[in-house]
Amino acid sequence: MKSFFLALACFFICGVSFAQNPAGNQNTKQLNIYRDSLILLGKKFINDTVDLERKSANYAFIKTLVSALMVPNSFNYSFDSVKSVSVMNAPDNKFRIFSWHIMNQDGSYRFYGTIQMNNGDKLLMYPLEDYSPLLKNPEDSVTDNHKWYGAQYYKITSAGNPAKPYYVLLGWKGNTVKSTKKVIEVLSFGADNKPLLGMPVFDGNSKTRKRIIFEYTRQASMLLRYIPGQQLIVFDHLSPPDKKMKDQPETFGPDLSYDGYQLKNGKWAFVENLDMRNIPEDRDAELVDPKKQALIDKSEVPVSKRIKQ
Repeated sequence: MKSFFLALACFFICGVSFAQNPAGNQNTKQLNIYRDSLILLGKKFINDTVDLERKSANYAFIKTLVSALMVPNSFNYSFDSVKSVSVMNAPDNKFRIFSWHIMNQDGSYRFYGTIQMNNGDKLLMYPLEDYSPLLKNPEDSVTDNHKWYGAQYYKITSAGNPAKPYYVLLGWKGNTVKSTKKVIEVLSFGADNKPLLGMPVFDGNSKTRKRIIFEYTRQASMLLRYIPGQQLIVFDHLSPPDKKMKDQPETFGPDLSYDGYQLKNGKWAFVENLDMRNIPEDRDAELVDPKKQALIDKSEVPVSKRIKQ
């Protein structure tokens, strides 16, 4: 498995930056063919019950996606019909992020992704390599794209200032057969224009964190939503069913109260006990659950039927 990820990194790096064929025009027909292949491969790595088949489909998916992104002006092509993958465009259109997951045989998850820069007639992308199992203190770590705290993102917004913006992403992380995780991630670009993940911008509880991670029982669902009109990230307050379980996050669940982080002077200040009657509905917070998506694919129910995470 380790050799595969090394090969995957090399595969991405080899295609990181090169001049695309200047004589070629945008080939929508070719991208449509790639898109159709990605749809089929995505359904397979979500639905197939055989672990090896899921992973084989994922390897083919990666190669097909990279080939698609090599097509001139691929940044302008929407892959929104590939439901197995989240594609999030930055608010300023500087880049977009592809992210997706594969379920392992033991019920855990591994995440995959890449950042594609909007770089004119050149393809510039940075692979996202899931480093989650080896990242000891993820809430206190700033990493690069090779040590990504993997997640499948469903919302992106910008913060900071125009001279030095950063981006906040909300993501579903899965975890184990017992618990699920969600994450508030921060993406910025350094002096060399390469991506950095994590930033000390979350103030609260006498500590500043670089990213926020939630863990809760797999039997529950958790609200994690961005409210643009209020520059507010709102989420369920998670509690154990019994005080004796305060050190067992896999037992936690929503307790019908809500907290949040509100943007103030470029940082996110923790806010307790939000009144959800003042929080408008936000359909962008909806995310297709992997199990729900599998049922959709098998029954051909319209994908518009989603569940909130």
